[in-house]
Amino acid sequence: MKKTDKKWIILCSTAVAAVYSAGYLTTENQVSIEQPIHQVAKNIQTNNKAVNDGSVSNAQKNKLYKDGTFTGTGMNRRGSIDVMVTIQNDKITNVEISDFAMHYSESDIVGLPDEVLKNQGARVINVSGATYSTEAFEDAVQDALNQAFNTVG
Repeated sequence: MKKTDKKWIILCSTAVAAVYSAGYLTTENQVSIEQPIHQVAKNIQTNNKAVNDGSVSNAQKNKLYKDGTFTGTGMNRRGSIDVMVTIQNDKITNVEISDFAMHYSESDIVGLPDEVLKNQGARVINVSGATYSTEAFEDAVQDALNQAFNTVG
């Protein structure tokens, strides 16, 4: 009787592990395939907008960042976050979470855009219980700031 019990335990454990692995791999593949294409489309829009802006003034040459709204993406194995960061005269004036595709609730990090405005940078205090979302948010803001970085001056 004991041999039969061990076989069932091993069989059930193997079945649970197989189902869990299949779900994990499916989620990983969706994130890694879909999100980069999404990011490339946004970068093309941003780059085309920059080209169409025309001439560069002397005032623009002295700025750290270009004025405008820039989209950034942060992603990890739990999903991705897109943000829109608006910059005017080297000051971050608005931050919005434009897309939230994480496995956790967006309500955990709704206060982070205000923290970016207060700190005038991508670094924020980690939200307990939403570490992956916080890190992805920071990466998204930094991505937007990197796109806004003024290379003219």
